[in-house]
This record gives sequence, C-alpha cells and structure tokens, in this order.
Amino acid sequence: MNGWIILDKPVGLGSTQAVGAVKRVCREAGLGKVKVGHGGTLDPLASGVLPIALGEATKLCGRMLDASKIYDFTVQFGTETAGLDAEGDVVATSDVRPTLAAIEMVLPRFTGPIEQVPPAYSAIKIDGERAYDLARKGEAVEMKARGVTVYSLRHAGLDPASIAAGAEWTPDQVRGDEGGGGGIESLTLTAHVSKGTYIRSLARDIARAVGTVGHVTMLRRTKAGPFTLDQAISLDKLNAFGQGAAQSEIFLPLEAGLVDIPALDLSPEAAGAIRQGRVWTGESTQDGLYWGRDSQKRPVALVEALAGTLKVVRGFNL
Repeated sequence: MNGWIILDKPVGLGSTQAVGAVKRVCREAGLGKVKVGHGGTLDPLASGVLPIALGEATKLCGRMLDASKIYDFTVQFGTETAGLDAEGDVVATSDVRPTLAAIEMVLPRFTGPIEQVPPAYSAIKIDGERAYDLARKGEAVEMKARGVTVYSLRHAGLDPASIAAGAEWTPDQVRGDEGGGGGIESLTLTAHVSKGTYIRSLARDIARAVGTVGHVTMLRRTKAGPFTLDQAISLDKLNAFGQGAAQSEIFLPLEAGLVDIPALDLSPEAAGAIRQGRVWTGESTQDGLYWGRDSQKRPVALVEALAGTLKVVRGFNL
C-alpha cells in the first residue's frame, strides 16, 4: 500500500481521527500495519479534501503541507466568537450588516501577499505550548502577524434568505447598513490560499473591514495540492474497503501526488544509481525538480536536475 486515499472528511471528525480510521480499515482489509499520514490538518468543524498518504507516499506529506489549498467558507456577520467559528463564546456583536458592494470593494485588500493574525484557538506553538491549550486555560494569548498569500478571493453567490428585504447594491454603498434593511446576514466566499493561511482570520478581517464583526459558520476544503473533491471518497466508502470493497475504488497511486511535477524517464543505470542515493551525471534535461521513473514507470525518487546532474531529494522504496 503505497499511495493515497483522498477522504471527503465530514464535519466532526479530526484529521488525526481520520488517519486512525484509515489505519483501522487497512487492518480490517488484512493489510496489516501500514504507515499512514495526512497532507494538511483540517479542523473538526471543517469538511472536504483531506489527502491521506500510505506507505512510501508519506514521504510526500511535507510537500502536501506546503501546497496551496482552496476553500469555500461562509461568514456570518454581526457576531464574533472566541474561536472565530461556530463554537466558542461570543466576544463581540454589531448591528451593522454589510452590503454586497461594500464586501466586493474590500476583497482586493485581502488578495495577494497579506499579513494576518492567526486565531488564538490554533495549533501554533507559543513557548512550547499550543495556542489553543493556552486559550482554553483562560490565559491571554498574543498572536503575532504572519505573512501569507491569497491567490484569489471571490464571493460564491448569495443565499437569497440572507438578503434583507429591499436590498439594492449600488457602487456608492461602501459601508454596512445599521438596521436599515440594506445589508446581508451571511455570505459564502471562495479562497485560494498559500500554506499557513487561516480562513477564520480572513473572515474576521473581512467583516471588520466593512464595519462589522463576523465568524465562520461553514468551511469546506475543495482542493489540497493536486487533489480535488472529484477524487475524494466518503467515510462510508472508506469503511466499505475494510469489508471487502475493491482497492481500486478508494486508492490512488503514489504518483497521483506528483502530477504538478514533470516526470523524467531514467535509464536502468540512472535508476539503479539513484535508488542507491548516488548523484547521476550526464543527464540531458533542463534544471529543475522532477520525479524520476524507471522503465516500468514506477517512481524512483524526487530528483533535482542541475547542470546535467541528478541529485536525490527524496527516494522511494518501491
């Protein structure tokens, strides 16, 4: 078992629990002990694409953690919570409801390289302790701003029920409406972001930028690295594998996690040298990162090509 299971993680299941579920199902399927890891934490209150690596694919988890991701998320305006999501105590309220025009005007501020302050309820370590552990103890947590990149940010459409009666969107509406019937209660957005971006912080900052407060009520990851919801399976389908369902119905090969890197066909001699971790010289290819494959199209290693030499970045024991 060297490859990927892409889980459509349901709300309520933690990433560590999802890894545990895959290990259990592999045991039930008679595969014995399999090395398992995930390619990017997804909060229990979030759903969507969770890449789970098995066997040699776990060597690619670091790349998956560094990959960009796409999320759909809904911001509820008027209430900010301690965790910036649907759980936690209310810490701020506002009667202001933003107009769609106001939101559209501020979205460019949050596109491109930006600085954001992570939520206090996050896994970031402060003096060796997780921020969420300190926050749950009631300790004051000072989170430092960090640089992230938002590649794109757009609204995915309005829920008609969230539009106040008589709302009209005009370009000169640059502020929220306080009890006047011209604002919206919630809005779903889609964001393509770099690693380290906190969607809850993004929602908080967008709400504040339009003169109100807000928190996330829905968060769904639709893409992680090269993997999308089209490749994801349900928890029920995962469990069916443990009861005898075909491996082909849930399993993707290791190279599915390498589709964003060009393949390099290796000669038998080059493949043998690289499997031994040696530098291979005399390769005629452009400089850059490749995944080398042998004559049977099996992944041999991630290799760095530079001036006609190939150096192993990460080898695969297949």
